[in-house]
Amino acid sequence: MILVLLGPPGAGKGTQAERLAEEFKLPHVASGDLFRENMKNKTELGLLANRYIVEGELVPDDVTIAMIRDRLERPDCENGVILDGFPRTLAQAEGFKDILAGMDRTLDGVLYIAVPDEELVRRLSGRRICRRCQTPYHIQFNPPQNHRVCDICAGVLYQREDDKPETVRARLNVYRQQTLPLIDFYCQYGLLTEVDGSGDIETVTAALSEAAHGLNK
Repeated sequence: MILVLLGPPGAGKGTQAERLAEEFKLPHVASGDLFRENMKNKTELGLLANRYIVEGELVPDDVTIAMIRDRLERPDCENGVILDGFPRTLAQAEGFKDILAGMDRTLDGVLYIAVPDEELVRRLSGRRICRRCQTPYHIQFNPPQNHRVCDICAGVLYQREDDKPETVRARLNVYRQQTLPLIDFYCQYGLLTEVDGSGDIETVTAALSEAAHGLNK
């Protein structure tokens, strides 16, 4: 089974993709991890991507698509894969379609984790990080004993710039512009299943699992 998880920042794609990958015994391929792996190993694609990143430019879609193609050709993806963070744009979706056609494989489905914007802002803006040991907290879901200091090392807790409400809303605007068109794209092929992602982790996991099993019949 080849499955794509779509959803906005803060929807929990990474956590849910890991759970689905474990349930279905498939590799979880996250585009961010793939970038870091290629750059760390100094592959040709990694060096190319790093050049764009160092210059403050977006990595071109064809580089990202090439990384995904290389990853899908590895033996552990023979029985399928759970993709998280790819595709992000229509160009990547078209490229992914071509990759699968070239490999004589098909996309089984796309699970879209839908979460209201205000819930996403609440989730993301609640994050806090320890300046000393980098331990993460959340003021609602995983609060420290003292809201100002780390439970482990007593370091000062801070909010990353990326997690400030105004920054989160800007990230969501970018998401809507770049990634939301994928919903229409996959709907027209009858591949999209929307799952309510506003509940707790276990509830969302159960809904995604049920949807994935439906695709796997």
